[in-house]
Amino acid sequence: GSSSNSRLFLNTKMSAVAAAPKVVKKGPKTAKKGKKTSTKKFTIDCTPAVEQEIFDTAGFEKYLHDHVKVAGKTNNLSGKVTITRDGSKINVSAEGTFSKRYLKYLTKRYLKKKNVRDFLHVVASNASTYQLRFFKIDSAEDAE
Repeated sequence: GSSSNSRLFLNTKMSAVAAAPKVVKKGPKTAKKGKKTSTKKFTIDCTPAVEQEIFDTAGFEKYLHDHVKVAGKTNNLSGKVTITRDGSKINVSAEGTFSKRYLKYLTKRYLKKKNVRDFLHVVASNASTYQLRFFKIDSAEDAE
């Protein structure tokens, strides 16, 4: 009685292990196909900084053109990434894999380079948009 129970347990365990790789193999293949065709659009809204005249969107656009890496190389946008300027907003659209976080990283690097990182920070205002905002300064400090 007990030996047939243990055999049954082993058989169910082995069939579960054998079934798992099939499911795992199907997952990434379909995901990769979807990513290649998708176009992601991101916006960086620089309006508050531009209004105070401490931020240059043309310079930032050029910085992005020079520093965005595609397939591990800079100056390799090759139609996969397009960067356009619309007034005080920068629009980035990318085919394939491109992370919004990478855009934030580059924005922060540019702010540091221009020495305005102490006044501005990069905040996500919605799923596809970053906004440059001024740090809120307490009025208590002004009173002293």
